[in-house]
Amino acid sequence: MRRIVPLLLLSLLLSLLLGGCSGMRLVESQVRSTAVAATERPIEAGARYRFERLPSQTDPVETDSVEAIAEAELAEVGLVRDDAAARYSVQLTTRMESYVVDDWGRPYIGPRVGGSIMIGSGNVGIGMGNVVGMGMRFPPPSQYRHEATLLLRDLGSNQVVYETSAQHEGPWNDRYNILRAVLAAALKDFPLPPAGSRRVKVEIPR
Repeated sequence: MRRIVPLLLLSLLLSLLLGGCSGMRLVESQVRSTAVAATERPIEAGARYRFERLPSQTDPVETDSVEAIAEAELAEVGLVRDDAAARYSVQLTTRMESYVVDDWGRPYIGPRVGGSIMIGSGNVGIGMGNVVGMGMRFPPPSQYRHEATLLLRDLGSNQVVYETSAQHEGPWNDRYNILRAVLAAALKDFPLPPAGSRRVKVEIPR
């Protein structure tokens, strides 16, 4: 009996841990950030900014939603939105696109002109690279590519002082939730990011 109680407690603990883990998603993004050295006026916590919309951003509902997400993430790194007294402008572009993959997670490439016939490993096709064929699920599974690019511009000099972009590929299409994680990854280490490309992981609820 004495041995059973610790085992039951251990089992309960493992169940709680697994239950907690199952409620979260790990969103991994490829990030590249560049900061321009600003010796006279460095980017400080509490700096004010406003959003700068591009002519192509004509959908006010969509743009407002994206900017609200970005505003929350910019606040996490110490920037404050102030349209009337902004020192910086923030230019933000985002994109989500879907593509189908084969059973191994490789992007599906459409038919190519050619006379070869490939039969084997469960794939049957004519003139194809990665093909939909026997043994492959139909419809084929989709993956989603989420991208975000953010430019921070000094309104006094009109110079871009910070540029960052992030990209995530995965099975989730709840765009705004993933965008929040992608933007959080893009702003990691702001305003002094490491050089080069890096991978950043952000946890979000399922």
